[in-house]
Amino acid sequence: MLTGKQKSFLRSKAHHLQPLVQIGKNGLTESVIELIEEALEAKELIKVTILQNCGEDKKEIAAVLAARENMHVVQTIGKVIVLYKESVENKQIELP
Repeated sequence: MLTGKQKSFLRSKAHHLQPLVQIGKNGLTESVIELIEEALEAKELIKVTILQNCGEDKKEIAAVLAARENMHVVQTIGKVIVLYKESVENKQIELP
């Protein structure tokens, strides 16, 4: 679990990032989850955009992603979810 200070640090790091993954009308499928996990292993901190034609609620999507092993939802703003997962092989971010 991330502390408030760690979440604040990660939010500041994520501010300039562009969304890497988009969730569309098919919703949060297993292939999208695999894509998110691969991106998190490579980058550790990513943004995910939920498109307007997505039928699922952003809170439901965030809850499903947060339930994954070692994946943390840092922030949700509008239709954007910021995710963090510590990389096993490519550690780049040192949390305070």
